[in-house]
Amino acid sequence: MSVMHGLTSQVVTVNNQHIYVVLQTNGRTINDIFSTLFGVFLILGTVVGIVVISYMVYNAYKYRERDGHEEPMADPLQLGELPQGGGDGKKLAISLTISAIIVVALIGWAYVLLVDVEAGPSPSADPLEVEVEGIQFAWQYEYPNGHTTNTLRVPEDRAVTLTVTSGDVFHTFGIPAFDLKADAIPGQTTQRWFRPNETGTYQAQCFELCGSGHSVMESDVIVMEPTEFEQWYAETGSGTNTAATGNPSDAGSTPADRTANDSSAASIQRVVTTLQQ
Repeated sequence: MSVMHGLTSQVVTVNNQHIYVVLQTNGRTINDIFSTLFGVFLILGTVVGIVVISYMVYNAYKYRERDGHEEPMADPLQLGELPQGGGDGKKLAISLTISAIIVVALIGWAYVLLVDVEAGPSPSADPLEVEVEGIQFAWQYEYPNGHTTNTLRVPEDRAVTLTVTSGDVFHTFGIPAFDLKADAIPGQTTQRWFRPNETGTYQAQCFELCGSGHSVMESDVIVMEPTEFEQWYAETGSGTNTAATGNPSDAGSTPADRTANDSSAASIQRVVTTLQQ
């Protein structure tokens, strides 16, 4: 483990083959980073557009054709002859230099922000760690206490770290509401994180064509009040697992979990029926 420029890097080996570098930063989510980039570049683009268009309109008006006003014809340039005047190119050199400095500064600043895209939450944020496994055609979530379900429940305003993998073919786990996507690859893990800031029910989907049931490979993501989540989590345990294959064991599971799993099982059954036909 090493520290550089305020970033903590950790090398993790998976299956003795794959190495991942996890960076801990100030806890900015992907939403925060891309919103900042979009806002800054939108403002700069608007300012540059206004300046360029204003200068163009000014020169079009200044050098417009007017009746009764004729400019003296200057001697035309000959082939190979350079124009005289204009400060010997100083204005051009200055403008190019300033433009280059601005562009390079923006690229460097954007790069520093984009490094945070792959970063995890701050260790002090006490993130909730959930393992996500994609199988044809459902998502299975496993919590630290061993509880397994097809519905992802998370607390509001708390960092959630997802470790994503696949049990069969390539999938891509994504939650559009939180701008989150992660590759689900057999034998490998991908880490992503988010911080939900509003309670409600959202959708997790598969964003990679994974078979005939790809369109129904989705699940609910329920963001709960922290106290409500803690109460729900306390009622779960290693003996309250529900299988993602559509055959949940209802022992110890909550009614909401059973309803969600029944819905997922029904969707999978419809796909199987269609394939059999």
